[in-house]
Amino acid sequence: AAGERSSMALKSDGTVWAWGLNNYGQLGDNTTTNRPTPVQVSGLAGVVTIASGGNFGIALKADGTVWTWGFNNYGQLGDGTKTDRLIPVQVSGLKGVTAIAGGFYHSLVVNSDGTVWAWGQNTNGQLGDGTKTDRLIPVQVSGLTGALGVDAGNQHSLAVKSDGTLWAWGLNTLGQLGTGNTADRLTPGQVSGLTKAAVVVGGACGDHSLVLNSDGTVWGWGLNNYGQLGFQIPTGCPTPLPVGGLTGVAAIRAGIGHTLALKSDGTVWTWGLNNY
Repeated sequence: AAGERSSMALKSDGTVWAWGLNNYGQLGDNTTTNRPTPVQVSGLAGVVTIASGGNFGIALKADGTVWTWGFNNYGQLGDGTKTDRLIPVQVSGLKGVTAIAGGFYHSLVVNSDGTVWAWGQNTNGQLGDGTKTDRLIPVQVSGLTGALGVDAGNQHSLAVKSDGTLWAWGLNTLGQLGTGNTADRLTPGQVSGLTKAAVVVGGACGDHSLVLNSDGTVWGWGLNNYGQLGFQIPTGCPTPLPVGGLTGVAAIRAGIGHTLALKSDGTVWTWGLNNY
């Protein structure tokens, strides 16, 4: 998992390792020392999934609990405070979690009952609880059930449901919610025209969104200033369109201005910002 300026790896023994920038404790090694090689995140074992936000980390353990560390200015660590944490702390009141995601300053999880919970920054309704109030502990996303997976961008959130539909909420000035307009949403709205959604990604700390459908095709919407959607529409696209010529995709990820796809034949394809 890659954050703003740091990286993490989950090992097969359930431990987590991190490297890179550490000014907020986002490496979780109880220091603020930058690390050019991996160090173990303190006190974490039995981890099954990891995710990164903007300078903070999230880990899901096999027992269904969620642990966070790093930058916490908006309560994105979910421990009831705004105190940065140099080692992992448990997110308040969560158990039975099956999926996690980190936005720039907010976090999302899916519970085993199909509900979605969120916490952290809520300036544009990205927590989906019908308000613009930041939350220091998890709140339930309004009206959303049957969720299988979630992801988050800069200030927007997305969820895939078991019926193959896709739902989005939060900031929408560039069409990143895919609802056909540019109006922000404080509660989830259905993304236009998608009924085979399998995996969704929000551009990490960015403003575009993509979905991998069950048929192996990829669709994108939102900001397209660097071609990160994989088709020739300038600036923004408020409704999903297919990434041209891309089939047989097994996994997708997105950065701030670029996108990556792993195909079932083992090849990797990329598009978007390429200045580095």
